Amino acid sequence: MVVRKMDHVGVMVSDLDASLLFYQKVVGLELKDQFTIANGARTLAFLGFNGSDETELELVYGGNPDLPAEGKVNHIAFLVDNIEEEFNRLKGLNVVFISDEIVTLPNGYRNFFVQGPDGEKVEFFQR
Repeated sequence: MVVRKMDHVGVMVSDLDASLLFYQKVVGLELKDQFTIANGARTLAFLGFNGSDETELELVYGGNPDLPAEGKVNHIAFLVDNIEEEFNRLKGLNVVFISDEIVTLPNGYRNFFVQGPDGEKVEFFQR
């Protein structure tokens, strides 16, 4: 079996409203759907880019109030066209930076990390 694309990433969150605000306003994702399951005990929110089903971020609220400091996922990566523009744009927002600068990896990719609302690492990278 060959994996051709990522379907979605699920992230446990402690404050759904704060996470929705972050991923919509900071990252630029759009809310595609939101509903409750497990007799209302959990809320699922699905976000994506430009109405596409190519990649989705699923925020899961409820069920486990004791999230580790870095959240339930080590990091989420978003591909950008211009890493310098994105770095400078986020510097102008109320975002906690993990990276002091843009790093160039051995394969030529460039990246930096910021912190999401639940302490999850959010990577922005350019190929």
